[in-house]
Amino acid sequence: MIPIELEAEKKEILKRYKHLLKVSKLKDNKDKKLIRKAFDTALEAHKDMRRKTGEPYIYHPIEVARIVAEEIGLGATSIVCALLHDTVEDTDMTLDDVKRMFGPKAEKIIDGLTKISGVVDHNVSLQAENFRKILLTLSDDVRVILIKLADRLHNMRTLESMRRDKQLKIASETLYLFAPLAHRLGLYSIKSELEDLSLKYTEPEIYEEITSKLKKTKAVRTRFVNQFSLPIQKALKEQGFNFEIKARTKSIHSIFDKIKNKHVSFEEIYDIFAIRIIVDSAPEREKADCWNIYSIVTDFYQPSPDRLRDWISTPRANGYESLHTTVMSPTGKWVEVQIRSQRMDEIAEKGYAAHWKYKEGGEESNFDAWINKIRELLENPESNAIDFLDDFKLNLFAEEIFVFTPQGDVKSLPVGATALDFAFEIHSQVGERCIGAKVNTKLVPLSHVLNSGDQVEIITSRKQKPNESWLDYVITGKAKSKIRSALKEDKKRIAVDGKATLEKKLKKLKIPFTNDIIKDLLSFYRLPSPLELYYKIAINKVKLGKLDEVTYEGSKLVWNKPEQKINTSKQFEEALRSKGQADEMLVIGEDMEHFDYKISPCCNPIPGDEVFGFITISDGIKIHKTNCPNAVQLLSNYAYRVVKARWTSQEQIAFLAGIKVTGIDDVGIVNNITKLISMELNVNMRSISFDSNDGIFEGTIMVFVHDTRHLTDLIKKLKNVNGVINISRIDTA
Repeated sequence: MIPIELEAEKKEILKRYKHLLKVSKLKDNKDKKLIRKAFDTALEAHKDMRRKTGEPYIYHPIEVARIVAEEIGLGATSIVCALLHDTVEDTDMTLDDVKRMFGPKAEKIIDGLTKISGVVDHNVSLQAENFRKILLTLSDDVRVILIKLADRLHNMRTLESMRRDKQLKIASETLYLFAPLAHRLGLYSIKSELEDLSLKYTEPEIYEEITSKLKKTKAVRTRFVNQFSLPIQKALKEQGFNFEIKARTKSIHSIFDKIKNKHVSFEEIYDIFAIRIIVDSAPEREKADCWNIYSIVTDFYQPSPDRLRDWISTPRANGYESLHTTVMSPTGKWVEVQIRSQRMDEIAEKGYAAHWKYKEGGEESNFDAWINKIRELLENPESNAIDFLDDFKLNLFAEEIFVFTPQGDVKSLPVGATALDFAFEIHSQVGERCIGAKVNTKLVPLSHVLNSGDQVEIITSRKQKPNESWLDYVITGKAKSKIRSALKEDKKRIAVDGKATLEKKLKKLKIPFTNDIIKDLLSFYRLPSPLELYYKIAINKVKLGKLDEVTYEGSKLVWNKPEQKINTSKQFEEALRSKGQADEMLVIGEDMEHFDYKISPCCNPIPGDEVFGFITISDGIKIHKTNCPNAVQLLSNYAYRVVKARWTSQEQIAFLAGIKVTGIDDVGIVNNITKLISMELNVNMRSISFDSNDGIFEGTIMVFVHDTRHLTDLIKKLKNVNGVINISRIDTA
């Protein structure tokens, strides 16, 4: 039996390899031979390895190579590197072997992939400092990142075989960083799939519900699209356009975002799909053709003037070009229509690779400009990794505005950018000396939020220098990084006086000024670095009078009242363990033991909710829901402080939960609701508030329930009350 399975596997491996060659569309025999060589090398290197799914390991590099070729559109070198991406890390193969067999380019890319493979391991969650290291590879070869994205995409497609806690960590990390990165690199379809797959594991019920509704409404959508497109198709043919019309359904994650943020139901979302018109145009005709098609579309359907988006004249920072309009259909539905050329469509779908394919010689593109911004952020090695990550993340997804200098040069900034952001965008020195700005000739403060089309003149003074409050005025990573750097330099200058004061005090107490003594002082005053200590001494925030209570014994400082700080999660767990058993509500950790914990107020979990524990430094273990607003960031940035947690059955204990009720106001509706809760269902209420406006009421009720099942049952019963339209749970402590 086993030999037959092995034979079948060999056939399947060969079939997948042939498919890879087919989608690679390589014409050069030299390239084909190189890929065959890489495939044979990977096959041999991974021959005894299997994935968590039980499949031969070689399936994974073949699939990553296929994604790289077919879905991203990279060439032979990238396909070779994708096939070999795990060999140096997981097998006996070395970088020298790669260089000897496949050349220096391949060696450089594999080296970049190997350096970050431990960082973004399928089993280990990503940390902030490590992600920064990944981005450093952008400076060398962007293909490293693109192959890593392909690797992550295949891992997400095969995540079912992992344990639930691993699924959550990897999905959160993907949602937090990899999806925004794919978005910024212009890989729209990969970004959407990464988001959808992340949702599948972070919110499985919601994912299934939206998927099911999309399937049920597919036939209706197809019929509508055909009817809507018919007159446009006819007119385009008459005018001799070579075109393609297709419908693009909104991603599951985008639908979920809209339901959550706009507080609407699935049925109320008007833009579930968009009509895309792709025209085959010569480069010099693209713009004119797209506007002509716009004119034809609006001849048939009335457009919404405030929903026109012209990304043809001013492309997005990731190279995205398209003309978007929203028109009214005969059935009374708003429909988004996207108009673009084949070149624009390829760049929108395949991002970087297509962008390079069409790039004209010597001209710096938007994409290059973005890469340069990343390099600027990475230049400061002293910046805090988490700060860096948050700044970077902030600028990844941001929609853009276009602002003009007095000379008419256009600058691209994220939505919400201020006059101070603009100043730093021009030059860091202009930013540091900025005292105000003129926007459209009117004088405005540093914190003034800019709009697209504004003309901005920056006013500077040599006497000006950055202060702490500036960090509240800016949103771009570049401005924040430069302000922090300037503040640090200022702090260093002030800290010199603090250091001299400390040296003087220690000399008086006959205590030597050594590194060990400084470490003892940092521990006592609970400060992160010597710089912070000297600075706070200089500005009188740290009082040295306490040193009079200290004795110097055997090169160490001994305090009369020793204070101990818990520095690591391990020490913290040990400290918790020593306190003895907590109540029996939750079991925590790998061994599922009972520890002290606190319920996090940001999501207020109750028994039945899927939860995890997060080890804080000063406040014990806090319990969060897996779909908590802060979960994605905690799971991706601080995975080492996340512990497993699950509820035990506790029927006798009640937990506070909030429900929001909306409906049509009628006499006795509040009485009917409260009567059902307290009399029929025997549920205790802590508070109730109702507000009525123009015949619509909205109420918030805080109730005590045993678990999610108890709460779900209550919500189900309340939905049957006459006049009640909608009921939802609210996470309010």
